Amino acid sequence: MIRAATPADAAEIARLSAQLGYPADVAVFADRLARLLPLPTHAVLVCEGDDGRLAGFIGLEQRLMIESGDKAEVVGLVVDADARRTGTGRRLIAAAEDWACARGLGELFLRSNVVRPEAHAFYPALGFERSKTQHVYRKALT
Repeated sequence: MIRAATPADAAEIARLSAQLGYPADVAVFADRLARLLPLPTHAVLVCEGDDGRLAGFIGLEQRLMIESGDKAEVVGLVVDADARRTGTGRRLIAAAEDWACARGLGELFLRSNVVRPEAHAFYPALGFERSKTQHVYRKALT
């Protein structure tokens, strides 16, 4: 079942995020959920597994970009290692498409790290087209 995340999902989202290489304390994810869930331009959707644990989650953001207008971005997608290749990712992407369409957005886009070749086969199979390759730069601010 796909549903909107709640604050009670923080521990499971933390567990799943760690699988993708983004570990943080449960309290950090609880704070992020508390800040994100009320925002109408953001969504966090989860897929419940049969065992009561989350099989995956997807984070979404409606972005207004000066050069290309409004679109929806998948800002995070994690499927539990034990739930991969079961349709969980497909269901989460379909729910993301529904979320975007309900807001009148005509495009869903995402970024995928070059170290995830399995994702680079997954997304085109769902109709995504690679539009560019880019470098991402970060600068810590003090």
